[in-house]
Amino acid sequence: MLAVKTLPLKSIIFRRVVRLMGNQFEISVVGINPHWADERIDEAIAEITRVEKLLSAFSDDSVVNNINRNAGVKPVKTNAEIFRLIERSLQISELTHGAFDITYYSADKDNSGVNSTPNKNTTISYQNVVLDTKAQTVFLKEKGLRIGFAANSKGYAADRAKYILQMQGVSSGVINAGGDLLTWGLQPDNEPWTIAAADPDQKTQPFANIEISNMAIATSLNTGKYTAAINKKCTDAVNTKNGFPVSEIKSVSIISPSAELADAMATPVILIGVNAGLYLINQLNQMACVIIDDHDRIYTSKDVSIAN
Repeated sequence: MLAVKTLPLKSIIFRRVVRLMGNQFEISVVGINPHWADERIDEAIAEITRVEKLLSAFSDDSVVNNINRNAGVKPVKTNAEIFRLIERSLQISELTHGAFDITYYSADKDNSGVNSTPNKNTTISYQNVVLDTKAQTVFLKEKGLRIGFAANSKGYAADRAKYILQMQGVSSGVINAGGDLLTWGLQPDNEPWTIAAADPDQKTQPFANIEISNMAIATSLNTGKYTAAINKKCTDAVNTKNGFPVSEIKSVSIISPSAELADAMATPVILIGVNAGLYLINQLNQMACVIIDDHDRIYTSKDVSIAN
């Protein structure tokens, strides 16, 4: 019989809150030595800061800025980390029929300094991002097309910080990235992490007792800003005649082993609605979701059970 690894009896949670990537991050590690915990949290913060700089589209020397600057001009050689992130992003776009999309349009200024208008044939779509795996290049096919990682950079940074912490011997912890949670290991009492334990501010949620040890959960709220996107993009992607109508959703929480994937999938489920969202999540391995509609009715994927 295999022994279950437990934490030392005197283990406690060491927490630090810091503003990173435009969000409030709370990094928690389980241990017994405050100095050790501080050093580990410093390393996690350094990694999140590195990711923020790496994915910046504003720094003149950033790879992302270089890709955008050469849209419609030529392919751009990238480093392996950014190339793989773009590749995964395009796979999620394909999976969600474009509901998730890292591309957008940014007007270039003409010689007089006035923003140019997009060409009527300009298509803002992930399908206009061309990857060459062998050469490790990225090419945006149309001028004015841009890529950005606002929808999944927070989750990716959390995944990277967790990796760094684990490599430094942190066997249990939580990264709270603006309310999105990534956990591993056990609580100091050797119980699994739940949503309420990982983030006490969410203890009033109807699904606060769901176990999320070694998982990530990302929540997206429908603030009304998605209405245009629902009408413009997703009515083509989702055929309402086949039983997948767009429904009014208040919030979507995605549970996944990867914070990057959970972060990326939350908003697309809002866009495609309850039925199509549940259908999509139920087809994917190691992924689950909780949807709350505008009448506070709760819908869960097949792998989630909520006690009354």
